[in-house]
Amino acid sequence: MKNNSLKKLIGQLHLWLGLSSGIIVFIIAITGCLYAFQEEIQNSTEEYRFVEKKNKPFLLPSQLEEIAKKELPGKALHAIKYNGPMKSAEAIFFHYEPTYYHIVYLNPYSGKVLETANMDEGFFRFILDGHFYLWLPPEIGQPVVASFTLVFLTLLLSGLYLWYPRNKNAAKQRFKFKWKKDTKWKRKNYDLHNVTGFYVLLIALIFAITGLVWGFQWFAYSYYTIYGGEKSLIYEDPVSAKKTTASSKSLDKIWALMQKEYPTAKSIEVHPPENDSTAIAANANPEEGTFWKTDYRYFDQYTLEEKEVKHIYGKYNNADAPDKLMRMNYDLHTGAVFGLAGKIFAFLISLLIATLPISGFYIWWGRNKKAKWESTIH
Repeated sequence: MKNNSLKKLIGQLHLWLGLSSGIIVFIIAITGCLYAFQEEIQNSTEEYRFVEKKNKPFLLPSQLEEIAKKELPGKALHAIKYNGPMKSAEAIFFHYEPTYYHIVYLNPYSGKVLETANMDEGFFRFILDGHFYLWLPPEIGQPVVASFTLVFLTLLLSGLYLWYPRNKNAAKQRFKFKWKKDTKWKRKNYDLHNVTGFYVLLIALIFAITGLVWGFQWFAYSYYTIYGGEKSLIYEDPVSAKKTTASSKSLDKIWALMQKEYPTAKSIEVHPPENDSTAIAANANPEEGTFWKTDYRYFDQYTLEEKEVKHIYGKYNNADAPDKLMRMNYDLHTGAVFGLAGKIFAFLISLLIATLPISGFYIWWGRNKKAKWESTIH
């Protein structure tokens, strides 16, 4: 009796949370699907991302900076990113207040401007805004999405409890579809919800947990500390002790150092200091398509002395297992950590997740319709 009462209670929780969050879960899942291959699609449709390989050195960051600033006068340069010998370099202009995000694509050999792109516009930006904010203002949409992601996690766990077979006969109906020619649509829909829900459960949990890491600071810190993490999760540039002037060639020197120490890196990025008290940041990524193995380095803008940091975004070799887990969060969320096959798998799972609110709604609608019909004949 106690087990039946608990199952009924959890069933009601699952039902009403599902009905109240269904449209939001559907939007988040579908936008995740559509965004999955944005890098591959943009690489195949935007020719300015690529250049012809030359047997000559790249232009220095200071040279690319000078060219790029003429394209976007008055805007703050965030970074110069080199993407290898066959890809254009990127001059990234990014700022919070006022908010803007532009990339000037440059030929790294000649400095020719290939394209100036507003990254706050376009199809994939629209999709990403839906995934992160439901197309609401970020200060409203972000906590809404985070809250519904927490609801989705609750739905997954309650769904697992409701799915769990209590005997061998029940187990036979939980793992595969057993449809005959005369199987009614309602039964097929019920199986679609239950069987599909079971097979997507593990990946859906990963999606939910990695999404909540971005959604709530308390969740991120709890998740990190449970695994034994001890560093800060907040990115901060080390302080540079103020001096009279900093060399205008400091960025070039750091670029030369990074190029020497990471000759096989897929990309190297250098960041000019944001003000007269912050460091020059640089990073090198050994892989294409993922970010978690990136080495993040910091240098005093006056002396070029290397600075250590107390947060997780330092050298990869200095990261322990909890640090790597947190650094891997984006790559896990997108499936990129397992390469193209992982992204395809994540795409398919997201598509199946999007069907769950629909099949769940029709289970409720069918039962509700049946209950109304029975009440009219008694």
